[in-house]
Amino acid sequence: MSPTFLWYIPNTVDPGHRGDDAVDGYGTLDHSVELALTAERHGWSGALIGTGWGRPDTFTVATALAARTTTFQPLAAIRPGYWQPAHFASAAATLDRLSGGRLLINIVSGKDNLAAYGDVEGDQAHRYARTREFMRIARRLWTEEQVSYEGEHFSVTDSTVAPQPYGKGPRLYFGGASPAAEKVAATEADVQLFWGEPLEGVADRVARLRRLSGDLDRDLPPLEFGLRITTLVRDTTEEAWRDAEAKVADMAAHSASPDPLRRPAVGQQRLLDLAARGDILDSCLYTAPGRYGGGGAGTTWLVGSADDVAAALRKYADLGITHFVLSDTPYQRETARVGDALIHRLREPVPAV
Repeated sequence: MSPTFLWYIPNTVDPGHRGDDAVDGYGTLDHSVELALTAERHGWSGALIGTGWGRPDTFTVATALAARTTTFQPLAAIRPGYWQPAHFASAAATLDRLSGGRLLINIVSGKDNLAAYGDVEGDQAHRYARTREFMRIARRLWTEEQVSYEGEHFSVTDSTVAPQPYGKGPRLYFGGASPAAEKVAATEADVQLFWGEPLEGVADRVARLRRLSGDLDRDLPPLEFGLRITTLVRDTTEEAWRDAEAKVADMAAHSASPDPLRRPAVGQQRLLDLAARGDILDSCLYTAPGRYGGGGAGTTWLVGSADDVAAALRKYADLGITHFVLSDTPYQRETARVGDALIHRLREPVPAV
């Protein structure tokens, strides 16, 4: 299977996201379009567009970027609860049709400022059960007519989406490391995204999810796997580590506390706990950023020359990872640098030894 390479667009009006440049026009449509066009020019299939209350609406941004690009695939992050499933299915089908089938979706179940947009707080079991229903209804609306569904969390009656999307609809990416989340991935997702764990942990999760897919009688094509991580790439190994350590020193200087930021999400906690095992794991997985506020994909970094980082990513590919969602700041410069340095290396066959 040919790998998919996606970048990241921060989708915030406030400059400085994860150390990004505070350039003129930050957060405007022209700024985001230039990031998307840079991704197109430098080998990326598209980019993840983040979500969160108090930020620009992700789906609106994805629509605008699709209209101003040619091949760029927006991976739009959305939340059940912010959307009702039929409304989402219709909006996604429309954008998929208008963009020529370029839309990708990242389903997010983690907590947000729910009360601000009228959602209700639920425990983990409730949130993931709701997500599972949401994904199932959307898929049915993309492939069937006169859909009726009565669930614990959502219902639709004689519902038909028009226009219908291409094929069976946008691919659904999904993240989450808890047992409840893994059941959703095993039965409903197209792609399970992992954050930057060591190879051993990713191998264990791939094997577990494959077993779980069989145990739960998955009725979709086999689950695929992706990696969402920061990649700090420089011309030489020494330069990369010098820059990485300088970035972390700057993070430490501006951190309110040297202690890791503890979050309830299982996946985030797994990343933060890695720092106790050492600053560098595997060949070049840097855990120190997590001590000073690096969250999500910024908690661990792959650091090194292009050859170093490409070799590390190939090892993830050997475990079954076929989707790579990478990023580093400043986004404009690194979209080009990392694309030019890595993508052709990762598409080339590895020479026999």
